Amino acid sequence: PLNLNESFGSGKGKPYNHQQVQSHIREILAKYSNGFWVSKLPQIYRELYKQDLPSEALRNLETWTHICIVEKTCSSTSTELLLYPAKEQTNTSISSQILHSNSTISPAETYPAQKRHLSNHLARSGSQSPLSPPSSSSSPSPPSSPAALSPELKQKLEELLVKYSSGLWAHALPKLFQDTYKTKLPGHVLENLDLLSDICTINYPMPDNPKRAILYRRSIAGGGEDKNCNRRSSSTSEEELRVRIEVQSSNHEVPPLQIPKEEYPSVLVMEATDTSTVILRYIGEGYSRAQDSMEDEMREFYCSDQSRQAPLSSPSSGQLVAVRAEEEEEILRAQICEVMSDKVKVYYVDHGFSEVINKTKVLELHKKFLKLPFQATKCKLAGLEPFCQEPVVLKKFETMASGRILLAEILERGHTPLVVLYDTSQDDDVNINAACMKALHDNTLASPLQVNSAYMNVTVSSVCSDGTIYCQLPSRGLTKLNEILEKIENYFHTQVTSEFLVSRPFCGKGCLARYKGKWSRVEITNLHGSRVVDILFIDVGVHASVEVFELREIPPQFLHDLVSIPPQAVKCCLADLAVSVGSWSPDAVQWLREKVLNTSDCSMKVDKVDETKHCVYIHLFTDKNFHDPARCLNHQMAQSGLFKQHPDVFLTSHSPTKIPTNPFSTTTSSSSDSTSGSPTSASVPAKPHLRRTHSGPKGGGGNTTSTSQPGTPSSPSSFLQLPPLLDLPHIGHNMDVYVSVACHPGHFVLQPWRDMYKLVVLMGEMILYYNKTEEKPPKVEKNQIYAAKIENNWYRVLVKGVLTNGLVSVCELDYGKHELVSCSQLRTLIKEFRQLPFQGIHAQLAGVKQRQWSEEASIVFRNHVEKKPLVAQLEAVQEAENPWDRKLTVFLVDTSQEERDIWVHDIMAEFADEPSNEL
Repeated sequence: PLNLNESFGSGKGKPYNHQQVQSHIREILAKYSNGFWVSKLPQIYRELYKQDLPSEALRNLETWTHICIVEKTCSSTSTELLLYPAKEQTNTSISSQILHSNSTISPAETYPAQKRHLSNHLARSGSQSPLSPPSSSSSPSPPSSPAALSPELKQKLEELLVKYSSGLWAHALPKLFQDTYKTKLPGHVLENLDLLSDICTINYPMPDNPKRAILYRRSIAGGGEDKNCNRRSSSTSEEELRVRIEVQSSNHEVPPLQIPKEEYPSVLVMEATDTSTVILRYIGEGYSRAQDSMEDEMREFYCSDQSRQAPLSSPSSGQLVAVRAEEEEEILRAQICEVMSDKVKVYYVDHGFSEVINKTKVLELHKKFLKLPFQATKCKLAGLEPFCQEPVVLKKFETMASGRILLAEILERGHTPLVVLYDTSQDDDVNINAACMKALHDNTLASPLQVNSAYMNVTVSSVCSDGTIYCQLPSRGLTKLNEILEKIENYFHTQVTSEFLVSRPFCGKGCLARYKGKWSRVEITNLHGSRVVDILFIDVGVHASVEVFELREIPPQFLHDLVSIPPQAVKCCLADLAVSVGSWSPDAVQWLREKVLNTSDCSMKVDKVDETKHCVYIHLFTDKNFHDPARCLNHQMAQSGLFKQHPDVFLTSHSPTKIPTNPFSTTTSSSSDSTSGSPTSASVPAKPHLRRTHSGPKGGGGNTTSTSQPGTPSSPSSFLQLPPLLDLPHIGHNMDVYVSVACHPGHFVLQPWRDMYKLVVLMGEMILYYNKTEEKPPKVEKNQIYAAKIENNWYRVLVKGVLTNGLVSVCELDYGKHELVSCSQLRTLIKEFRQLPFQGIHAQLAGVKQRQWSEEASIVFRNHVEKKPLVAQLEAVQEAENPWDRKLTVFLVDTSQEERDIWVHDIMAEFADEPSNEL
């Protein structure tokens, strides 16, 4: 028998998840079905899964005969072993999802597709990350091979996985299966996920909790392999899908237009005959700039020689030509659509419109102007497909988008990309798709609101933590809504199909979710990765965070009627209060909830309608006596003393001092996020806005001249167990990192790339947990760790200072950014969220003398490293009692360029002669 101990060392390895490792090795063998050297397995494993293959697993390979075969070649030494898939294993191409199952993480979505794996790029220098050293713990025996699933059950499970290309939590399967197929999922499926290994790949983002697995559908056999072994590279094939303008070149081939690789490219909207055929141009380098340069060159080329301005003698339909525009000096590329007696109809292939012109303006197009792809291209607007030709929709789109530069979120790449357009020129982003949908509302189905008018039989459906309330008023729309939702409820009870599962969520999308046990209308307001979304129940004003599998599409037969009904929850604020919305105390919010949430006979009087804020200022009563000012809740709250003025802001230290300037602080987050006062399993304290948190990791720069470092707090109290320390490579070895915050070369924050997806999974879990539970904030103490809500996310934070006005200064332990937040936004960090090591590591640059860096040097440094994936070569580790005080000294290398690596300390060397004080 073979002795793998001779090859990979003897001794016992530390415990590991057998099911996960075996599943990963199956996937690797499916990709390399012809076998490979065992010595290559650790490297392949690390490249694919961004973690080391346990050394004990190498020694277990020969016992896993149901997965692989280990073979020694007859002429080789004992260390040259071959690995093959087991005989029963099929040669199925590895799913593209396994290569980027982690691409929901923020940095991966902005990671350059052409970039090679960072550590591999530096491998020519001989530096590689080692395997984890073995420990003395023993590991259990591998489980036996399970029995196969029935074809019918396997088909149903595959149908569900097809709907969730970004992965599906295994724990969601039973409920999803029951809702979709009206029958229970056999219990043994979840107990042994290996049963699903031929239809999906299995990922365990929480190693300490094997029950928390994410399932990814395998790609179709024969779909090709990804050779780069890069988490981001799996999407390269999509990103290289090209878009051609639908014209035929008669003589020459014009290169196809590539869709920009960035997630949010700028576009110039030209025109739209319907929302599924929107003509636009991409803005930026390689697109509009290249076009401007080409048209300048064309003008010079044709105007410098009179012979080149001779009209084309025999123009023909489909021919590519140069056209002298009305301005005479402008020369544009065009294609002839129709030839008439003395005129021709041409389509300007770079500008996206047609025109009938005189034949004398048509010139021969020189072949050197065929190198640039046609710049006018098409897209379709997501969510508007059933209403693509509705006149009110097209009129709204014309008003808001035509001729304007907008931001395009590309949801689906292909011949005609599926996009969401945003107008970012205002204080708040405006979702163009959602605005066009709202144009379909029938306003006669909403209760009209007039100043000084009184309304009875009002239901207060939600009271938010910032003091905003949502009211339902009797209307024809509310009656019609309830009738349609009842029909949908009955319809879903009779359907056994996965057709209505939401597979592509996006901001502004309208769909259905459960509220108090029944299907209700919601709008997606924010995305956290690809599996967790924030939603607004638009008819009750309740905000929630849910997993995508909890959403349903609106059945087509009910869609038009449902879309015509405006939201039935009216956003209101109490008038004539000294304290504005956003400054309410928890006691004031609770007092109002107790007064109104269980009362169905409220009345209100409209004081003012603020169209810009979409808010109505009202006087609210718990009965019909709106003529009696003493019974007005506004009056009662004003007289109650519930609103108290806070004193000036001081740090609670031994001697009060004003708040110091923070080197990383960019915002002051005194949250006005909303909570639902209505009992619902998905009730959430989250105020919706269109900022998209999945487009990049959180972090930001600040005062570039500051040299302040995190303090050295005392050890946390024993009631909170700290996560384990982050594993680091050996000195002199490399690790892939993301720089989340950069102040100057002496102080920046790294995040290891390897486990980034685990952090995003963790944050998604935190959102679901904390947004679904309303608990009182804990007693806040300095130097303790908590969960804190900052904007729309929950973060693991360290409290740096407690202020007397109800705010606390915190440091995000996974990102390194400092914030001010309200005490009311802190929660106890439960044990489940203390398993993953803190991902933010403080560091300083090696290869330069530490000094007080000038503002210019700090800006140069930040521009080269902040919010970028790099390679860090570890030079030294400064250990500390607390993980947040640990500090690394590293070389930083930018490997994004194919021709050379850029060492950041070489760039900073030009500032070595600056007059400064060395530290």
